[in-house]
Amino acid sequence: MGRFKKITLWTLSILSIVVVLVAIFANAYITKSKPLIAGEHQVSFVDQEVVITRDHNGVPHINAASDEDLYRAQGYVQAQDRLFQMDLARRQASGRLAEVIGDKAVDTDKLFRTFSLRNAAEASYEGYGEHAKAVLGWYAEGVNAFIEEATSEKKLSYEFSLLGYEPEEWTPIDSLTIGKYMAYDLGGRWQPQAFRHWAINAFPEEKIKDLFLTYPENAESIMTANKEHNVAVAGRFLPELSPPEFNGSNNWVVSGEKTASGKPLLADDPHLGLSTPSIWYQMHLQSPEQNVEGVIFAGIPGIILGNNEEIAWGVTNVGPDVQDLYIEVPHPSKKAQFRYDGKWEQAEVRNETIKVKGAEDIPYKVIVTKHGPIISDVMYKEEDPDALFSMQWTALEPTLELEAIMEMNKSSDWEGFEKALEKFHAPAQNFVFASKDGTIAYKANGRIPIRKQGDAQLAVPGDSSDYGWKGYIPYDELPRVVNPEEGFIATANNEVVDEEYPYHITKFWAQPYRFQRIVEVLREGDNFTVEDMMKLQMDQKNLYAAEFLHSMIGSVENEDQSGEYKEVLNTLKEWDQVDSKDSSAPLIFHKWMKQLQIDMFREEMPADVYELMPGKNQITDELLRKGYSGEESVWLEEKQGIDQWVYDSFSNAMKNIANDFGDKQQKWAWGDYHQLTFPHPLASASPILAKLLNPEKQPIGGSNITVQAAAFKDDGSVNHGASWRFVADLDDLTKTYHVVGPGQSGHLKSKWFHDQAEDWASGQYHETLMSQNVPDGRVLTLQPIGK
Repeated sequence: MGRFKKITLWTLSILSIVVVLVAIFANAYITKSKPLIAGEHQVSFVDQEVVITRDHNGVPHINAASDEDLYRAQGYVQAQDRLFQMDLARRQASGRLAEVIGDKAVDTDKLFRTFSLRNAAEASYEGYGEHAKAVLGWYAEGVNAFIEEATSEKKLSYEFSLLGYEPEEWTPIDSLTIGKYMAYDLGGRWQPQAFRHWAINAFPEEKIKDLFLTYPENAESIMTANKEHNVAVAGRFLPELSPPEFNGSNNWVVSGEKTASGKPLLADDPHLGLSTPSIWYQMHLQSPEQNVEGVIFAGIPGIILGNNEEIAWGVTNVGPDVQDLYIEVPHPSKKAQFRYDGKWEQAEVRNETIKVKGAEDIPYKVIVTKHGPIISDVMYKEEDPDALFSMQWTALEPTLELEAIMEMNKSSDWEGFEKALEKFHAPAQNFVFASKDGTIAYKANGRIPIRKQGDAQLAVPGDSSDYGWKGYIPYDELPRVVNPEEGFIATANNEVVDEEYPYHITKFWAQPYRFQRIVEVLREGDNFTVEDMMKLQMDQKNLYAAEFLHSMIGSVENEDQSGEYKEVLNTLKEWDQVDSKDSSAPLIFHKWMKQLQIDMFREEMPADVYELMPGKNQITDELLRKGYSGEESVWLEEKQGIDQWVYDSFSNAMKNIANDFGDKQQKWAWGDYHQLTFPHPLASASPILAKLLNPEKQPIGGSNITVQAAAFKDDGSVNHGASWRFVADLDDLTKTYHVVGPGQSGHLKSKWFHDQAEDWASGQYHETLMSQNVPDGRVLTLQPIGK
């Protein structure tokens, strides 16, 4: 027995030593790939010396003697910190993930090849002027210089080794394809049309009406077409590949008449997916031709949001209807022919090959009609359907966003900035603007279709020229505000036009509560400071509860004859309606609101159709408003009225909370459920990678309807919110204030990998100087070889 113990101890000791040695080797290997950020570096891709100074938050300040070298250095620096992210982004948008990930990515590749983002990028490139093409080329030179350097010196980041491949050469089309992906992520509306098509064929008319935000009263021919040609929806789409329903944002600008400095204040926080690394990369670019700082998507040149020496700007998503579905009737025997105006027309067929790591190649056909690609058979069921969906989308046309960005970066006043925006076609955004001369302004940009018939709530017949687009809203007639008397402008994906506006933008706006809270604070306040803007970006006041909670408590009290829920209801009555992480009331309220949707709709449709269902929040809100105002609804009747529905949902929500957090209500807290995550794309592969690559979860306040946006999944993990926070005082643009969660670097061993995760949760901003004289900066000088 003693001998066995000795052998066991000896074996365990050897294993421990091996584990330690492996850990040391892995640490050394990963550390080796950290980018060079200080010293002199001889390179062949710049013409003159370029100085790159990283500040204490890892923000690179690039100073170059020409725009050529500036964009080359920008590409090099982005690749240093984010090459794997850039490569994954171009692969996803191009439909080439399966090459490096395997068969799990095949459906994703099919989707993006069908949506044709890379084809649209190629078409856009042909429309760019020579200077824009040169900028894309210079940027690609810098990226490729780093790829060649890291590959030859075996310093590619660890993700490439884990997946077993090396990155290909970067091209201008790669940058434009990533831009098209952002248009995909921010602009849409085909999913609501697909859902309503399914609903029209699944429910009686009296139930269908409540599933429309505004029922199309004068669209008989469109309704008939949706009923006569039933396109399969259930089981045909992957809801998890759809962008979040509202990639929302907040922005506002305050006139100098309402600020302490006497100059405008501007604040912006775009709401996108929260991830490691951040979707944004913050930079400061300076040459004799420009001096601009802010953020850009990794993989793209320039600065898309931020400021220069004279102006500042920010965006939210307009969310217009820019994707339309057409019901296409295929020829009964001839593949890829579709009926149009009584004739059969041949569609374009693209034969593509999806390469799959560790498996055989998959041949794949993309069929493109006169309206756009066929999207309803992405999953390719082996059958001959009677009808299919094609999709028309503004972003699939040639667009010129990069030219707009370059002109925005060099603009010095509202006139020049507004002119630059005219080239920003997709996605459509709400731009707010401020300049040192005191101007504050707002402009909605982008191509927004004018339709021959219909209002984009339903798919339209694809076999008739009576339907389709007949142009776009003229740029000069898009929503616009300059120097309003009220002294501020704010947007939060809210309705930006009134009933007098002559054009259709959408009927599908975000819930109004973030916008209402911002307006409430800005209207009541005065003498605002930068700190006030930061505080408002972190505001957790819940105006959703302010509208509904009193009535909902009354419903429960009407049905709760035994007083079972008296204690919980008292908690809700005493709640200050702030979504604080330490309070139990937000947990109860948000779980309850979610349960209302589940109890009303989930059993009425297949699971994937329920996930596809648009506007669950807005539709539920309207049913509550109807119920409490005494209006009739067949949905409410089937639930035995408003009180019974609200009570049953409350009871179910309480059971779910008790199952997850115990029976003692005094121990419940919003932050125990609502927790911040910044997931890395490789973290889902194993618990070990998740531990290494994801920051620790943090309990946080806010929610999807507070100004401090923190939308969450069913498990409570916060995965969507302010991907970047920005505040600028136009009195002094030499310093601005930012949060880029979880950090600037994509490298595991960098001190800037997760250094802003806690800052994001607590609302701590870092100051960025618009200067090359950065205190305690790490300076890398790129020296051209031979000079």
